[in-house]
Amino acid sequence: MFGNRNMRGNSGGHLSLRSANPALSSKVFEGIRTDSSSGVMTVDGTVNRVGISLCLLLLTAYFTFTSEITSLIFVGFIGGLIVALITVFKKHLSPITVPVYAALEGLALGGISYVFNELYDGIVLQAIGLTVGILLSLLFAYKSRLIKVTENFKLGIAAATGGIFMVYMLGFIMSLFGSGLSILSVNNTSLLSIGFSLVVVVIASLNLVLDFDFIEEAAEKGAPKYMEWYGAFGLLVTLIWLYIEILHLLAKLQGRR
Repeated sequence: MFGNRNMRGNSGGHLSLRSANPALSSKVFEGIRTDSSSGVMTVDGTVNRVGISLCLLLLTAYFTFTSEITSLIFVGFIGGLIVALITVFKKHLSPITVPVYAALEGLALGGISYVFNELYDGIVLQAIGLTVGILLSLLFAYKSRLIKVTENFKLGIAAATGGIFMVYMLGFIMSLFGSGLSILSVNNTSLLSIGFSLVVVVIASLNLVLDFDFIEEAAEKGAPKYMEWYGAFGLLVTLIWLYIEILHLLAKLQGRR
């Protein structure tokens, strides 16, 4: 999926195992020891785990979407957050927690997708198509080296992602006081709001490249076998973020019609 490259040190190629995705940061491997008796992480193994996770997510999302269940959105997101935190701090439990995380997030995404589709008919298929298209396009660009993952590239995406996080946190805090940032509202169809959503989609997309790079280097460094699930978890987090942001962008664009 990600291609094969020779082992490299910190002087070139993958420079610091840094990713803007907090689940795949440079601190992930601190204190982790490889047990060769239980096998080591491989790219192919991670791809398989990604596939299993996505299937679980799609199954539960299909259930809530077709059953028109929106009451599980909160349950899915809160439950997913709790399981995600367990996964981050107890990585060796990834083979158990990641499938549970995928299923919970699917419950939430299915409900959200139903709500958006009721407001804008056909928006869900468009969002899924764009998400898959971006994933495959960036995977091709990464494998063919059209996008070079340099240290400056990593720093830039990490900084941009951090900035977006701060904006969303500010909006959340303001909403607690009955206010909020209008630029974040899906009902705000101004060019400024649409431009912001477009930037977020671009940054979320580029995080996929960092995730590819991280997974490949982790496999090259001989990470423990269970880290295949953890690598799948990191990629899943980015894909979920990207899909939701695409939904927001499409909703704003359709709101201008």
